[in-house]
Amino acid sequence: MNALTLPTRKAEEWRYSDLDALAAIWPLPAPERIDVAAGESSRHHLLQDAADGAAAVHDYVITVADGARCDFHVLNVGGKLGRVTFTVTLGKGAHFELNGAIIGGGDQVLEIITSVTHAQPDATSGQTIRSILGQRATGSYLGSINVARDAQRTDAFQSVKAMLLDRTATANAKPELEIYADDVKCAHGATVGELDRQALFYMASRGMDPATAKTLLLKAFVAGVFDDVADEAVKDRLEAAALAKLEALV
Repeated sequence: MNALTLPTRKAEEWRYSDLDALAAIWPLPAPERIDVAAGESSRHHLLQDAADGAAAVHDYVITVADGARCDFHVLNVGGKLGRVTFTVTLGKGAHFELNGAIIGGGDQVLEIITSVTHAQPDATSGQTIRSILGQRATGSYLGSINVARDAQRTDAFQSVKAMLLDRTATANAKPELEIYADDVKCAHGATVGELDRQALFYMASRGMDPATAKTLLLKAFVAGVFDDVADEAVKDRLEAAALAKLEALV
C-alpha cells in the first residue's frame, strides 16, 4: 500500500476500523520511533483522549536491543476513532511489556494493533489488554507474536479480555502466533463477557446503587493494567481518566 493511499478493509489490520474518520487525517505522519539501547530500560505511557468526533492515530516503532527492556502503558478512550499501533523488534534477552485498556461508548471505534517480533534468542514479551465497551462502540485488539527461526527460548504471552455493557457494542480480539523456532513458550487467550449479575445483585442487596456497583466492578476489571506504573503522577492521571470514562458509561 502506498503511503498516500487510504487503506481498505481488505487489509486485516484495518478490517474493523472507521475509514471515514481516518480519511479526515490521512496521510498519517511517520511513526514515532523508540530505540532502547543494549542493557537499558525505558518506560512510556499514552493517554489517548482525543476530543469527541476527532480521529487520532498513534503509531510506534520500537526496537529493544540485547538485554534491554521496554514497558508501555496505554489508555485508549477518546475520539470518534482512536487507534494505537506498536511494531516491536526484540534483541537477544530483551523484554517488551504492554499493558493497555480500551474504554468506549457512543459510536466510538477504538483500536490497539500490535506486532511483536522475537528476532533473537532468549527474549520475552507480555501483552495484557482489557476493554470495556458500551452503547454502539467497537473495540479491537489485533496482535501478533512473531518468533524468528533463530529465536530459541522465546517466552511470550497475550491476554485479552473484553466486557460488553450493551448487546449493541462490539469487541474484536485476534491474538496470533507465528512461530518458526522449536524451543519456545508462547500463549494467548481472549474472552468476551458481561458484568456478573450475581455480583451486581449481591451489591444491591447490601444497599449499593446500581451505577456505583457497576463502576466498582468495571474499575476492578481494568485496575491491574496500571498497577505497575512506576510514576505515581502518571498512574493517578491514567486511573482518573479511566474512572471518568467509566462513570460516563454507566
